[in-house]
Amino acid sequence: MTATQTIDPRDHAIAVLKENDRGTYTVPTKGLYPFQWNWDSCFTAIGQAHFDQNRAWTEIETLFAHQWPDGMVPHIVFHVYDDGYFPGPDVWRTNRPVKTSGITQPPIAGFALRRLYEMSTDKQMAATRIKALLGPIHRWHQWFYACRDPHAQGLVAIIHPWEAGRDNSIDWDEAFARVPTDGIDPYVRRDTQHADPAHRPTKEQYDRYLWLVQHFRDLDWDNTRLHDASPFQVVDPGFNAILIRSCADLAEMAQLLGETEIAEQNRIWARTGAQALEALWSDPHGQYLCLDRVTGRLIDSASIGGIMAVIADIPPARAAAIARTIEREAERARFVVPSHSLDDPRFDSKRYWRGPVWLVVNYLIATGLKSAGEVRTAEKIVRSSLDLIALSGFAEYYDPLDGEPLGGRTFTWTAAVVLEFLAGHPVGAR
Repeated sequence: MTATQTIDPRDHAIAVLKENDRGTYTVPTKGLYPFQWNWDSCFTAIGQAHFDQNRAWTEIETLFAHQWPDGMVPHIVFHVYDDGYFPGPDVWRTNRPVKTSGITQPPIAGFALRRLYEMSTDKQMAATRIKALLGPIHRWHQWFYACRDPHAQGLVAIIHPWEAGRDNSIDWDEAFARVPTDGIDPYVRRDTQHADPAHRPTKEQYDRYLWLVQHFRDLDWDNTRLHDASPFQVVDPGFNAILIRSCADLAEMAQLLGETEIAEQNRIWARTGAQALEALWSDPHGQYLCLDRVTGRLIDSASIGGIMAVIADIPPARAAAIARTIEREAERARFVVPSHSLDDPRFDSKRYWRGPVWLVVNYLIATGLKSAGEVRTAEKIVRSSLDLIALSGFAEYYDPLDGEPLGGRTFTWTAAVVLEFLAGHPVGAR
């Protein structure tokens, strides 16, 4: 290749997806994350649908093949042995036929299902695949409201930071401080062997992650008990907005296929959740905030979780305020959307989820803003995302100040959402 030749970004994105493909599931990136992750796979399927629709359906089907009997879908499926990742199945000890973790992740599957249907060139095949997935995804939604919303408030709590996908967000600091660190088994981390330790969660945070895992393990992973037994119970607006959006999208697919009971129940969950989300709004921050369910107080932490809530059907005034919040951040950050407000002294441009930009979150935010009519801000997010790809390749996440690529490289879900951006979804900006 000569100095004047460049790799087409679409071809490069497809190559990344194929490089991480393991036949029936895809790893986020080799080395750092060698198994199947829950919400990663749903975004992966959306990316795969741009060049291999059958493979895209298989990705989600493989994930739901390992759904627990109670409806929970685990955040990791350990398809093969690999000692390069910690904590592995020997720590989780969930006693499943195929080893899995014991916690979940943001329920983006309903959204992914509808997006795959929209892109499908064979609607009959798509309808058949959807029909088989409607029940499992519905049971997952049902599990959330049964096990993580015990007082029927319309919003669900995460009981471990890993469930949010935003592992060491500043949002968790106060509530996470309640989690003990005594009595954890000795361990050796593997993530810091693949990425700069200065960019990863601290040892103190890891000790608390593992205390929660051991605590839940001691309760035999009984999901009827884990919520109340956890000292960490946080209502994350971004997590809930994803669930609300997935309920709404699953309802649309169920209605299309004549599954009226599933459609109606998911509409109720979506409507109730959207109404309850209003209790998390903060006018001073111009976005939603997390709620510490243990104390009953909002957490004064302006993160991407409260901006990502725009993916749900929120009031137009809320979406407009969130767009203004993003525009303010864009005045100081070279790239948007940073995962935490630059106004906060705890902001860290390079440490995992405490400041860096994640393109997969940009995709959700841009999708929500477009739906709300905030197209100009959505287009800015897409342009910024593609600028990062041109500058730094398909990294796991990026410094919003200088664009430095951080975490894993050749990252699957980054490539997947770039294919969406290049295809003009959600806003048509190239």
